[in-house]
Amino acid sequence: MFDEILGLPLHPLIIHVPVILTPLLAVLAIVYALAPRTRGVTTWALVGLAPVVPVSVFAAKESGEALLENRFSSAGGELGRRIAEHESYATPLLLVTLALGLVSLGLVHVSRGDRFGRPVRLAVSGLTVVLAVVALYYVVRAGHSGATAAWGS
Repeated sequence: MFDEILGLPLHPLIIHVPVILTPLLAVLAIVYALAPRTRGVTTWALVGLAPVVPVSVFAAKESGEALLENRFSSAGGELGRRIAEHESYATPLLLVTLALGLVSLGLVHVSRGDRFGRPVRLAVSGLTVVLAVVALYYVVRAGHSGATAAWGS
């Protein structure tokens, strides 16, 4: 399913979605958490991206596994090491984007009205910022290691 599209490997085509949308979600989440005045214009973008980003990372992960199995299963040496390094970022990136998506939605929820109080909003805001920074780290590492695997140093 995550193998090819029109005879081309799906992974190099699909990776651009999480590479673009993950930083966008992270920056929006940070802005939403730290700049309450922007919430009126950022809420819908945050709510829209929160579920899309983990799905796009999952699709990239699965297509990468299919590419590895179908075309690079016997890769060894330097190429094999580069592929293994790139692959090592897939699961952490998926988990952190899933957590960021859920916590971002939680932040939107606790920020509406005054039901939860300031301490809860601050705690969820802080967690959102931390997860956003971690997501940025992993998407950059995954992207860089993937480019290195494909194009060399």
